[in-house]
Amino acid sequence: MNLQTKIQLNIMHNNGDILDTKDLIPITHEFADQIYIRKMVMSTGQIVIGAKHKHEHVWFLLKGRVSIKENNEIITHIGPCYTISKPGAQRIILAHEKSVFVNVHKNPDNIKNIKKLEKLIVEL
Repeated sequence: MNLQTKIQLNIMHNNGDILDTKDLIPITHEFADQIYIRKMVMSTGQIVIGAKHKHEHVWFLLKGRVSIKENNEIITHIGPCYTISKPGAQRIILAHEKSVFVNVHKNPDNIKNIKKLEKLIVEL
């Protein structure tokens, strides 16, 4: 099953007023037995502030170049590459060029409802 959603990135003033709305970031959701795969395609210059992850998981940068801030450290990654992400990880991702970013999460109950999965995987 392949589901698709989109993230809209809003740049806001500190009082909550939206200053600018950036292009949508396509997110694709796929499933294998006990596995949830989330793919995000970022355009040059887009920034994503991710949720805090509850579990260890693997993420892959299939192509592109991104800088990621995590735990007060900024690392630039050039795809293809991968990293094992620890519980509590929260990332800020800047795409320097078109980039394909994939998270792979455990899904032992084969849940396909994205909202239910998000409650299990990240702190909202």
